[in-house]
Amino acid sequence: MQVIAQDWLVTNEGQCFPFADLQNDLQKDAFIIPYRLYRFLTDVENILCQETDDRVRLQKICPLVRRLLNDSEWILTSFALPDRETGWSVQTVYDEPDFALTVQTVAWSPQSISPVHNHATWGIVALIDGEEKNTFWKRSPCAKFPDRLVQTGEHTLTSGDILCLMPDAIHQIEAIGDEPTISFNIYGITNYSQRFEFDVEQHTAKKF
Repeated sequence: MQVIAQDWLVTNEGQCFPFADLQNDLQKDAFIIPYRLYRFLTDVENILCQETDDRVRLQKICPLVRRLLNDSEWILTSFALPDRETGWSVQTVYDEPDFALTVQTVAWSPQSISPVHNHATWGIVALIDGEEKNTFWKRSPCAKFPDRLVQTGEHTLTSGDILCLMPDAIHQIEAIGDEPTISFNIYGITNYSQRFEFDVEQHTAKKF
């Protein structure tokens, strides 16, 4: 299965637009050596050490995610079925003590809707299967409601699309269609003091 689709960036202000990745030297052996998970994780750590700008990090990591999914097809089936009660499930792809990255697959039941939330770190979501509508928001505080949000747009991801999230991006996801959505997700180090769920009607926020 070759994953060929569009890359997207969601800015800190909630704007979503096509994202041009940065080709780099890490891809020169793309057709020589199978790209396995351990190579991917090492390459991502090297990028994080070399780059401090989160947008540049995303531009460099995004093509590696696509390459990983193309070469390591086992990841495409490494997920847990959505929980019947919660409507979602998370399968850890790699875990190690003091490992700075979160690497997982996530499954959502059809018609499931997440809370409006941020991640308080950069993130990449590669949709493996299904359709997922993302609605985007940005902060618009006022004296009465310091946690007020305004909607900035929406975009529907289809299989093969990759969504790159800047640390202050705020979104809500909805699994549309009749099949579960399955995604491969990778996130940086979360600043939990800045990670929130938002109630857009009450203009309130609570920490995860």
